[in-house]
Amino acid sequence: KKDEAEVEECSTCADDTDTEGEEAGDDLSPAVKAKMHTWEREQERLKSQLEEVDSKEVISWRGLSDPFEHMSYIAGADISFEKENPNHACTMLAILSFPDLQVVHLSQATVVMTEPYVPGFLAFREVDFLLDRLRAVRTTCPQYVPQAVLVDGNGVLHPRGFGLASHLGVLSGIPCIGVGKKLYHVDGLEKSPEHMAKIRTLSKKGDFFDLVGASGQLWGRALRTSDSAQNPVYVSVGHKFSLETATKLVIACSVKRIPEPIRQADIQSREFLRKEKQKK
Repeated sequence: KKDEAEVEECSTCADDTDTEGEEAGDDLSPAVKAKMHTWEREQERLKSQLEEVDSKEVISWRGLSDPFEHMSYIAGADISFEKENPNHACTMLAILSFPDLQVVHLSQATVVMTEPYVPGFLAFREVDFLLDRLRAVRTTCPQYVPQAVLVDGNGVLHPRGFGLASHLGVLSGIPCIGVGKKLYHVDGLEKSPEHMAKIRTLSKKGDFFDLVGASGQLWGRALRTSDSAQNPVYVSVGHKFSLETATKLVIACSVKRIPEPIRQADIQSREFLRKEKQKK
């Protein structure tokens, strides 16, 4: 029960805070505001490469009855922060065997964040560090390069339709899925009484409802990932996945509320920081 409780804490990722659906405020410095304009242009440029359908790689995993018959390794990407210094963190890529979901390799590093957290621009703070972990695996343990990555953050469920999971997917070329612990407030989506009532209709693992915004756009799904966990996670396409296949894969990777690849990345990154603190 301990690690489940730890993973439910909302301390590892700024993208899961209550500010997630807010626009960047007026208290930002002129330098950061100038960066935001550059970042927006970069998001639009990269978004033109985004694939929201099953790619050839994803299709190649399919068997006669199992959509993931030929999948062997899947990763979870997460970053945990020191409580004493929120700019110091451990970036973690936990690679699990599939379908038995056993950890086969961990790629981690302590890092210092060089960019501030700005709502809607999380990738510019974190994505380079996650790319470094993927490069390290390709270099040192190529046999464990994951076929897909579940990201602790959102994909197209984002004000400009290009969150951390999409950013990582496009830059790495690896199929990615966004898994958020909290609902990103975008296009009229919010935790309204109606939304909470829909959550109560999710009675078992695999139940979901679509996240359709005021514009009519489909942004993702609220998905119940465990019979014992009432709160859903929020699944969105990252890159090279259809929402349907992304949903099925998240279900296949879930034992508790948080899908196992992300849960293990979170647990291992916190443990890494704890051990580093003991050395000081």
